[in-house]
Amino acid sequence: MMPSLFLAHGSPMIALQENAYTNVLSEIGKAEKPEAIVIFTAHWETPVLTISSVEGEYETIYDFGGFPEELYQMKYPAKGSPDLAKRLSELLKSANIDSQFDHRRGLDHGSWTLLKHLYPDADIPVVQVSVQPFLPLEQQFKIGEAIRSLGEDHILVIGSGVTVHNLRQINWGATEVEEWAVQFDSWLEENMLKGDYDTLFRTMEEAPHAQRAVPRPEHFIPLFIAMGAGNRETPDILFKGYELGSISYLSAAF
Repeated sequence: MMPSLFLAHGSPMIALQENAYTNVLSEIGKAEKPEAIVIFTAHWETPVLTISSVEGEYETIYDFGGFPEELYQMKYPAKGSPDLAKRLSELLKSANIDSQFDHRRGLDHGSWTLLKHLYPDADIPVVQVSVQPFLPLEQQFKIGEAIRSLGEDHILVIGSGVTVHNLRQINWGATEVEEWAVQFDSWLEENMLKGDYDTLFRTMEEAPHAQRAVPRPEHFIPLFIAMGAGNRETPDILFKGYELGSISYLSAAF
């Protein structure tokens, strides 16, 4: 049984870095060898859930600016899987969730910067999926729940986002983590480990510093998609860490 994962993608620079977090990603890739990957990325927002159905090799998208030239030279030449895209659509339809296909879009940095460390050979088919950021958290969970059976067939579902993602709160000279960011993540972790989904669905109303941590939901909701797709009774916290004072790298397996 393949778990689902919520993985923080943080800065695009992780594609070039070797650190404690990227080492964890590499170890996950060694431990889990899926037949295919379905990845929901915070950097693809659509009004209708959109599934990549790409024949052949993906283009690598550089959806960022102001970074070293080396980053723009990187490629992640994974191939798509129209058959898996079709299956994904059918699973969503059976749960009364609308979706559509995209046949052209490449892999954005919410996908390839993680996949480069997980599976550097780019030899596993990938289906990238958009997010609908303004659906309620309970509905995001149901999207994951609708595709939970993929884990039984050794297909890895990944939600790629960030729990604490407020670019206005970045402290470029930070040497310590902001306490408010830790408090928000700790609240999430506590309720995830308890399996208290009803409370988690009320995160924005009840979690400490929720509005500060999540000023906009697109990076937060992949957590709930991964959570819904999970097969484990109790999640595993894979990594906890921060960058620039508050950008979280909290990651978990469900």
